[in-house]
Amino acid sequence: MNRTDRLYALVEELRACAPRRVSARELAARYEVSVRTIERDIGALQQAGVPIFADVGRGGGYTLDKSRTLPPLNFTPAEAVALAITLSRAGGSPYSRAARTALHKIVAAMSAADSASARELAQRVRFLTPAEVDDPASVPAVLEEAIRTRRVVRLTYVDRTGTETERDVEPVTFTASGNGWYLTAWCRMRDGSRIFRTDRVRRAALLEETAPDRPVEAMHDDIPSDYTVRPLEFI
Repeated sequence: MNRTDRLYALVEELRACAPRRVSARELAARYEVSVRTIERDIGALQQAGVPIFADVGRGGGYTLDKSRTLPPLNFTPAEAVALAITLSRAGGSPYSRAARTALHKIVAAMSAADSASARELAQRVRFLTPAEVDDPASVPAVLEEAIRTRRVVRLTYVDRTGTETERDVEPVTFTASGNGWYLTAWCRMRDGSRIFRTDRVRRAALLEETAPDRPVEAMHDDIPSDYTVRPLEFI
């Protein structure tokens, strides 16, 4: 059994046994590899976002949270590659790290044969980018958390003229345009709604204060007439 097949089999084995814990020695015997190999495989799965938990000591072992995993999926290799292409364009966007984790989970949940076919097909896709252009800066994780928990955040921000300011804002939405990603928020320093380019945020600190509930529509009343704002849809 090659490593890809074994990783897939380990996930399915732990899902079937959950909530019972399975020792590394038991798994090593089942797949005819060393305990050290099983430990490396489990570590790789955990880094990919698979919710595997380990207990040490006598009676310890590995278990998997079935409520947070996907059963085998019926994604075709082409569908998986299409998702990978879309997610590869997520650099600099909110939740780009979560996008990579999601892709790892999808591939891990596919059958071993389909996963191998998807990886082979992915090798036939290339992106052409200027050598001197850096990857888009990631949106600070604190901004993602601020939106999710509706908390006030303290920003150090550099505007288009290079002026740096520190201000407390109440995050409301992330908004995308052809020029990149923006944080729409109520700025307490200006006492009004403002749009901040996320790649100009130098520092961000999450405060303990919960932000007031502000209507999303009111934050986009200055959009040019030849533009429309539409929400992200799961369809």
